[in-house]
Amino acid sequence: MELQALIDSHFEARKKEEEELVALKERIEKRRAERAEQQRIRAEKERERQNRLAEEKARREEEEAKRRAEDDLKKKKALSSMGANYSSYLAKADQKRGKKQTAREMKKKVLAERRKPLNIDHLSDEKLRDKAKELWDTLYKLETDKFEYGEKLKRQKYDIINLRSRIDQAQKHSKKAGATAKGKVGGRWK
Repeated sequence: MELQALIDSHFEARKKEEEELVALKERIEKRRAERAEQQRIRAEKERERQNRLAEEKARREEEEAKRRAEDDLKKKKALSSMGANYSSYLAKADQKRGKKQTAREMKKKVLAERRKPLNIDHLSDEKLRDKAKELWDTLYKLETDKFEYGEKLKRQKYDIINLRSRIDQAQKHSKKAGATAKGKVGGRWK
């Protein structure tokens, strides 16, 4: 009887453990499903955000193109109504401004290439630390380069000033020597 009681208690404990195991597996599956849903929602939001940014960028570019076309039209009207001299002046001014705009556009392009989007939503704590360290190293390198270029510029300015002063001294010396020296004429000194 005692043996039968032990066997029964063992099977009851085993049945409880199996039920707990089944409940645990269900919770794990439920959690996985929730995580998958959250990741799907997050990815969908990111796609929507990217689409919205792309639409906004396209709209801004379109507005900028319209504005440029209107400005060009206004300039053409103004140029046709003005005299020839003034129109050439405006054309030169427009050409200079165009160069500045292209320089700005090139700068924006370079900055856009350098600046990378941060996708840190899915990163763990360890990977976030690594990413922060990577960004810090990049910043440190850029600051170091900036400092080195500044020092190089100072040295070059110093060299230029030094060389200019030497040139000025040499020119003064050669003028004085030419004015006070007596030239030789016909084999005799004057």
